[in-house]
Amino acid sequence: MTTITRFLSDTSTSLREKVFAKRETKPYLNPYLAGALLGVVLFAAFFITGSGLGASGGLNRILVFFEDLIAPDHINQVPYLIALAGGDRNPLDSWIVFLTIGVILGGFVSGWVNGRLRVETEKGPRISKHARWVFAFIGGGFMGYGARMARGCTSGQAISGGAVLSVGSWAFMFAVFGGAYALAYFVRKLWY
Repeated sequence: MTTITRFLSDTSTSLREKVFAKRETKPYLNPYLAGALLGVVLFAAFFITGSGLGASGGLNRILVFFEDLIAPDHINQVPYLIALAGGDRNPLDSWIVFLTIGVILGGFVSGWVNGRLRVETEKGPRISKHARWVFAFIGGGFMGYGARMARGCTSGQAISGGAVLSVGSWAFMFAVFGGAYALAYFVRKLWY
């Protein structure tokens, strides 16, 4: 083995060990403090960008970017997609894309720093991992469709819209919580 190969092997092993080393799990942040910090972040977002927080818009723009690579003719036939990526428009040219990427990277770093970064499937004892993934995928599909139909996700509609007292945002959140509580009765046995 050459010196360079040995160096790269040693470096990658030590880096891998550092990144995935078992860390002490730190306690969660106090929920009242976390809520207050979220309010400060929301105020800063309104102040700096003129818009609130949201996630589905950024994910939607990333999806449209890949759709434009694969099927550009479809983009030019749908008015909603033309507004995002039609002509010379780049769907990634938006602050919300960077916010979404920052949330994903920030969540990863936070999990790593606080000792919660691991691959696992949260489930109850009466459901298999496979079924849990299937239900999660179906639920994610419904939430994604609902977020686009409602013109925003829970962070965009509830947090940002609720902060500016939008009636539609408050109705959205009551519907989300009402639907969740109504469905929880039917799936409760899967979790205990």
